[in-house]
Amino acid sequence: MSSEPVSSVSSESVSGTGAGPDGGPVVVAVDGSEGSGRALEWALAAAGLRGVPLRVVHVRGYEVPLVDGPFSSVVERGDGDPVVEQARDSLVGRAGLPELEFVTVDGSPGRELPRLGAWAGLLVLGSRGRGGFASLLLGSNGLACARDAACPVVVVPRPGANPEPVRPEASVPDEGPRVVLGLSAPAPDDNALAFAFAEAGRRGARLQVIAAYPWPVLSCTPTGEFVMKAVEDAETEREYGKLAQDQLAPYRERHPEVRVDVVIAPGDAARHLVEAAPGAALVVVGRHRRRLGPGRMLGSVTHAVLLHAGVPVAVVPPSPSGEKA
Repeated sequence: MSSEPVSSVSSESVSGTGAGPDGGPVVVAVDGSEGSGRALEWALAAAGLRGVPLRVVHVRGYEVPLVDGPFSSVVERGDGDPVVEQARDSLVGRAGLPELEFVTVDGSPGRELPRLGAWAGLLVLGSRGRGGFASLLLGSNGLACARDAACPVVVVPRPGANPEPVRPEASVPDEGPRVVLGLSAPAPDDNALAFAFAEAGRRGARLQVIAAYPWPVLSCTPTGEFVMKAVEDAETEREYGKLAQDQLAPYRERHPEVRVDVVIAPGDAARHLVEAAPGAALVVVGRHRRRLGPGRMLGSVTHAVLLHAGVPVAVVPPSPSGEKA
């Protein structure tokens, strides 16, 4: 059985902006850990589905230099880097590999990994446990990439992180491969919609769309008590359902091969997405940001899904116009 050649990439080929977020290579970050090995396997399959090269990158960490600029990083071929050599050796003799390139970058991982997205179509990395809680799946580097990278970022959970299946309101019968999309019906993210439909189409998977609406609807009684108003709640559900179907319609036309299941669920969107995650091939969320003072944070739903969904999660950045909005 023959295998594809394992190659390296020169520093010149990664010093520019490359192909950008559309049609660029899949980039996977490795650090020699078991988690990054799982990310490498996921990235190999993703590159094969897309028909693009896979770049295996190790960022050898050091403190961020005092003078920051476009040439502050040192980019080398992967030869001589033990972490890259380990990844290369793990692939020798395997058949059906995509075109492979190996790169070593010297710099701060939290800074350099997001910058890799400038010349990638997809950035893949493993999650890191943080603190003493097994349910927290994301480390600082994954959070930085999900928040700052210019391309979609997939965070692959560490082995054994998948939660036990549950029976949530948002669940649907298990019928083969499934991609889950979180949809904000009043303010949809076109980039996330396009990514999720394309990913489901590549995988031959159905797309489970979850749109959550605020619940319960409360009204104040003459005695000063707050009670649920079933009529208003049902109307809100119908309104969200219509909004969701309207937003999905053009993507259904572009991807008639993708079966779409729409779930309109009351309550917290993050909870429904986390509960729907077990068994899914991928959960897709948009990168909505909150601004607190001078810093930036991921939106609460995106952050919660990254921390608690035990399956690969794709965080899709908005278009420039969406970022301003």
